[in-house]
Amino acid sequence: MTKPPLLSNCSAGIGLRLPHVAEIAAARPQLGFIEVHAENYMAESAALDRLLELRCDYPVSIHGVALSLGSAEELDRIHLGRLRALIERVEPVLVSEHLAWSAIGGAYLNDLLPLPYTEESLEIFCRHVGEAQETLGRRLLIENPSSYLRFLHSTIPEAEFLTETVRQTGCGILCDVNNIYVSATNFRFDPITYLDALPAAAVGEIHLAGHHTAEDVNLLIDDHGSRVAQPVWELYAQALRRFGAVPSLIEWDTKLPALDILLEEARHAQELADVHRHAEFA
Repeated sequence: MTKPPLLSNCSAGIGLRLPHVAEIAAARPQLGFIEVHAENYMAESAALDRLLELRCDYPVSIHGVALSLGSAEELDRIHLGRLRALIERVEPVLVSEHLAWSAIGGAYLNDLLPLPYTEESLEIFCRHVGEAQETLGRRLLIENPSSYLRFLHSTIPEAEFLTETVRQTGCGILCDVNNIYVSATNFRFDPITYLDALPAAAVGEIHLAGHHTAEDVNLLIDDHGSRVAQPVWELYAQALRRFGAVPSLIEWDTKLPALDILLEEARHAQELADVHRHAEFA
């Protein structure tokens, strides 16, 4: 099989969603990369066949949503094996998962649930990240979550929890800028202080997405259902200054727009990255 193209550090991409696949395959628009949710491609299917065709023209990033690295239980070895097989087949340039849990007692929950930031959960999370990386033969990027609640017994700030996970496991970080903005607004902390607390060299990808305000509870909700908000673009510019022009992805999973709108958002991310890159070498 043909090797996939290389990924440029200053690339902007989009999440590949089924309604856009045929149009992308036909038009081959200019994109830095495409990202897919791993669980949608673990079985032999027409969708997998199309992804393997697209990987000849676009670098592919695989984003897992069900590994449940934060669960108190052991990792699902069957699921981990399926993820490894997919990675071997697709040869993605990036592989990522979440600082979250989603499975317990054989039940899989359709959400990414928070875990308390304690020494005990840090030990479990790091063990699971290490096991996953060893099985997959790949470095994982771990994504920071959006927050709507906090555990009273958490003792470690989230950015510090991520930093210590990097130190113990050698993993990287997927910095979701929208999630930082949502959490910072919901809990009234400085998002730039959060960015500054992350180890810059470990950040291998950035996510950008839309959010909405839930008026009944006065919270911002990370729903991936709209354009990136202006304050998030501004925080993205700060992230570029902190981490450099790392690969950046537009996530849009609900209320999907026309492909042109997604491409427009990606172009804007690319323009901001180019401005940062040119400023570095000016």
